[in-house]
Amino acid sequence: MGSLGAILKHPDDLYPLLKLKMAARHAEKQIPSEPHWAFCYSMLHRVSRSFALVIQQLGTELRNAVCIFYLILRALDTVEDDTSIPTEVKVPILIAFHRHIYDRNWHFSCGTKDYKVLMDQFHVVSTAFLELGKGYQEAIEDITKRMGAGMAKFICKEVETIDDYDEYCHYVAGLVGLGLSKLFNASESEDLASDSLSNSTGLFLQKTNIIRDYLEDINEIPKSRMFWPREIWSKYVNKLEDLKYEENSVEAVQCLNEMVTNSLIHVDDCLKYMSALPEPAIFRFCAIPQVMAIGTLAMCYNNINVFRGVVKMRRGLTAQVIHRTKTMADVYGAFFDFSCMLKSKV
Repeated sequence: MGSLGAILKHPDDLYPLLKLKMAARHAEKQIPSEPHWAFCYSMLHRVSRSFALVIQQLGTELRNAVCIFYLILRALDTVEDDTSIPTEVKVPILIAFHRHIYDRNWHFSCGTKDYKVLMDQFHVVSTAFLELGKGYQEAIEDITKRMGAGMAKFICKEVETIDDYDEYCHYVAGLVGLGLSKLFNASESEDLASDSLSNSTGLFLQKTNIIRDYLEDINEIPKSRMFWPREIWSKYVNKLEDLKYEENSVEAVQCLNEMVTNSLIHVDDCLKYMSALPEPAIFRFCAIPQVMAIGTLAMCYNNINVFRGVVKMRRGLTAQVIHRTKTMADVYGAFFDFSCMLKSKV
């Protein structure tokens, strides 16, 4: 990013923040006029403004496919996340979700806030999906089918081992990496990346989210959501929820550091994946979340606040990452500097 050193010294630089706000306003003005597409892009802005912003640089056809892919997987995730849905109801929906996306009338009420709106109006997303090119539809259906089956498997299975952890992260995020690679290839913008590299990009992002969201997941009502593998946390406490209690602060940080260390094994693959993306818009779309992930891990490492609230990058730093991530040299610079920040905490 040239070097990230300047960013770390001046995280609240107003210029990139203003640029980010201007880009967000521009993106909101670009929402299509057709009602079903307007709903999809408006919903995307509501559930993930940063994602909506990053995809704006993609060509229209690919942007539409990625938008719908994201919303379908968010809907699938909403079903998985809703702990109030009985298992006997949830599992068949997850397994059949790839068929529901072809049904202009199907919807299922669950979730809260914006996600409830998405689920109540899911038939609108299906209408937009059916307008995508056949190659996009087939890629989205394939990933939705595999992800739904994987999610269903882990509804009835705990994350015991590190292998379980990698398998779960593959289903909920590694497959997203595979799906995006398929969409890029269907757009004829990129060669198809290997499954192993595509999978690693998803695992790196998912493991970062699982680490960062410990407290939110463990406090989920009516039932805790537990993704940290027993093989790691059982070295430090008797129950996963024990990590949030102040008397276990030393053990909690030790466990956290092992979780962060585990996630770093995917960095090499992520860098290889990004270095093979020649199309600038697709490169930035992939690179920005990866830089955000290494930055978040650097902030989480050795940080007891992961067990007290939400640890995330400051808005000014986020804006600078989005503004300055343009080339592979920028990515190498960012990973190097965030790694140095992490190393200083070891």
